Amino acid sequence: MFVAVHPPHPTQSLISALLAAGMRPVPIAAPSEVVDRAPRQGFAMAVVQVIDDVGLAIGTAAKLRSDHGLAVLLVTDRTNTAELDDLDGFDDFLLSPIDHAELRVRAARLAQVTVEPESAVLRHRDLELNTATYQATVAGEPRDLTYMEYELLRHFVENPARVWSRQQLLSAVWGYDYFGGARTVDVHVRRLRAKLGEERSSWITTVRSVGYRFG
Repeated sequence: MFVAVHPPHPTQSLISALLAAGMRPVPIAAPSEVVDRAPRQGFAMAVVQVIDDVGLAIGTAAKLRSDHGLAVLLVTDRTNTAELDDLDGFDDFLLSPIDHAELRVRAARLAQVTVEPESAVLRHRDLELNTATYQATVAGEPRDLTYMEYELLRHFVENPARVWSRQQLLSAVWGYDYFGGARTVDVHVRRLRAKLGEERSSWITTVRSVGYRFG
């Protein structure tokens, strides 16, 4: 699931914990960026980390709740807990250093992810992607895709004919602008082509000096 993360440059320990918990963090500098940075399925929740200014973090959390209806998990260290007693604007908080298991439990409680029935199945020719069950089939035959292979293919199917740079794909699919690199995209494209099979591998076209196009 995608989560909006503030500030735009949180600690590496938070990013690592979110990724380990199966979340895809998308950095936002301000609540106003939520609309522009949101993936197609929307954000499941928001995570706000207190770095220096508790008041600023709480203000951001409150705006994310009131303006965008996002549940907010506040991440802070133990020295700030006394300041949180009389404050509102967030739904739950997590103390650092972050316990990965606790993060998963709290995030699962807060996240609100729904799939519209009418959009549960995506199709391209004889390819079907069931976004509710994360199953992929080609001509009725299942394809064993990893989570990120599935998400990359899903992104391609949802955006046919458009040319995507590797950096754009990293941001849209992996969720964090500077996490990973161009090789990550190339490796996943190569694996997808192999799993689609020789007849369908050409669906993903390499656009020289730019990136990739699907369709």
